[in-house]
Amino acid sequence: MTIWVNEQIDPSGMIYACIACCNESQAKDCHESFANNLTEKQKADGWTAILRIVDSWDEVPVNALKLD
Repeated sequence: MTIWVNEQIDPSGMIYACIACCNESQAKDCHESFANNLTEKQKADGWTAILRIVDSWDEVPVNALKLD
């Protein structure tokens, strides 16, 4: 099983927002939204939007919105 995990991470490394799903297209749309919603100041301060793949729901952060 492939699970796509979108994370918006603040400068200290804390996950600010996280959405996980099994649909690649939906995941890529979400990632684009996460990245586009970061202001230039947030980017300069070190905020990041990351899209990563995991193999199990056990690898998804507990605070994630899980879409199946």
